[in-house]
Amino acid sequence: MKISVVGTGYVGLVTGTCFAEMGNKVTCIDIDENKVKMMRDGKSPIYEPGLEPMMRRNIDDKRIFFSTDYESVKEAKAVFMAVGTPSGDDGSADLKYVYAALDSLIPYMRDGLIVVLKSTVPVGTGENVKKYLSEKTDKKFIVVNNPEFLKEGSAVNDFMKPERVIIGTDNDEAFKVMEELYEPFNRQISRTIQMSNLSAEMTKYSANCFLAMKISFMNEMARLCDLTGADVEEVRHGISMDSRIGTKFLYPGPGYGGSCFPKDVKALIHTAKKHDLDLKVINATEEVNDEQKTYMFQKIKKHFKGDLKGKTFAFWGVAFKANTDDIRETPAIYMAKALTEAGAKVKFFDPVADDNFEKYANEHKLDAEKVEYKYDACKGADGLVVLTEWKEFRIPDFSELKAALKTPVIFDGRNLYKTSQVKEEGFDYYAVGKRI
Repeated sequence: MKISVVGTGYVGLVTGTCFAEMGNKVTCIDIDENKVKMMRDGKSPIYEPGLEPMMRRNIDDKRIFFSTDYESVKEAKAVFMAVGTPSGDDGSADLKYVYAALDSLIPYMRDGLIVVLKSTVPVGTGENVKKYLSEKTDKKFIVVNNPEFLKEGSAVNDFMKPERVIIGTDNDEAFKVMEELYEPFNRQISRTIQMSNLSAEMTKYSANCFLAMKISFMNEMARLCDLTGADVEEVRHGISMDSRIGTKFLYPGPGYGGSCFPKDVKALIHTAKKHDLDLKVINATEEVNDEQKTYMFQKIKKHFKGDLKGKTFAFWGVAFKANTDDIRETPAIYMAKALTEAGAKVKFFDPVADDNFEKYANEHKLDAEKVEYKYDACKGADGLVVLTEWKEFRIPDFSELKAALKTPVIFDGRNLYKTSQVKEEGFDYYAVGKRI
């Protein structure tokens, strides 16, 4: 099947590449000429495990193409809209990129084209897009909502082995086309679910906000554990054995970040306000997360009796999670800002996201210096702050670490280390909700 994908971020590029992997002829469209040239050369503009080798394979086999124009839409059975929908000043999803892409699409539309909204869009956007396009073209088309459920760091695997595929449409012919497109990903059992456009949009927001809520819940439990002496890791293990609760998204830490949870929580709150509904649980989810991002800063400040001026802190990890170079809404930003405002400086190491964070730090005048080796960040530092759960941080050489640090203290924002071992090595140790 011939398809076009508009937008080549985490969602669009993964979507296009994975569809090409199954034999489809895919053209990925982006307005950034430098980005398009980079992709034509087989280089991914984002870090996502497994993506670049798959891109190159499909480029070589002439199944995936990259372009700055929309010519491919003339022959496409479906076009997937996968442009960004960032948060506006009021928390709403800003759809200017969606409508700009639609304006560029309109001259190339043909009768029967399926316009697929892959981007995360507010409830009602599908209906609004139908009206918008109907006013701009006489061509017959169908608008389908097909929200993504990809986790950065495992997006390729998530697309190739989906837990569910949501198809929002009341058009049976469009559903059959979408079902055919996703059939190779559902060989063992069909996980494709048809529903209305409105329900598909709500499903996406509900899923992300529920997962964000689980993270905030565990972080609140961790704070209470800090006050009572209970150990949140033992508590997590205890409750996760309940099949009604499960094991995922129960890890306390420095708060959620990235491109999805923060903006989707804000967008759902905004949608509810438009309908005069106060989402108390979701509002609390956001409030807890905002506080959690600097929770470890408070522990740092208390350890040093409020005086951080002139001190240096090593950051291990600045990406919002492991296996990605994404620093959007990463807790490391909020920690670096708090430390800079307190008169301290930061030396940071991240195996993938370091360049992105360095650029951000320079643009926002944060006192943060990039280093090339994790122990170099610790040389002469007054403490180590662990903010991303990269595998290479999990079993450090504590002797080398202690020798590098000016003050042997670890602020473990990811609960990576065994308390007893760290204490035996002679470190002061702070974690999130662990009994010390």
